[in-house]
Formats: sequence, C-alpha cells, structure tokens
Amino acid sequence: MPKLALYVPLKAKAGKESDVADFLTSALPLVQAEPGTVTWYAIQEGPGAYAIFDTFDTEEDRQAHLDGKVAAALMDKADELFSEPPQIHKLTLLAAK
Repeated sequence: MPKLALYVPLKAKAGKESDVADFLTSALPLVQAEPGTVTWYAIQEGPGAYAIFDTFDTEEDRQAHLDGKVAAALMDKADELFSEPPQIHKLTLLAAK
C-alpha cells in the first residue's frame, strides 16, 4: 500500500473550466512516465472545482513528482487558469483498500 499522497485542490477562473479540464486530461501521459507515481487522479469536485490526488511509496518518489513536468506545467499555467494559487497538501495514508 502506498504510504504518501498529495492533494491539490484547484479552483478554475470563471470561463476557464474547460481549459482546466483539458489541462488535467493532457497531463496523464506525463504522469504515466513517472515510475514512482503509484496512482494519479484528476478530479472534478463540482462546478469550477477540480483537484489532483496522487500516491507514492516513498518521499523520494513524491519529491520527484513535485520536481517533475506536471508540477512545472501546473505552476506555469496557474495565473492563467486558476482563481487562486494551487495549494499542495502532503498527506500520509493510514489505510486503503
């Protein structure tokens, strides 16, 4: 079971909702190339509300993801797509099925 996770809630700027959804969908191939990212989810939580949730076995894998192409693209697009800067929450997983 992965022990570590990231949760990144994202709030789209008005009128940018489809751009955020497209951006998240387009990030999948980049994440698939990361051997240390166990799972990665792009989520729509509600109108204009999105999130990323991903899991990792080690802190090194999590840090590699944070230093990778998806995180860089997210920060590059933040001013254009999001109404507030992305907040990256580092989580410890206690149980999973």
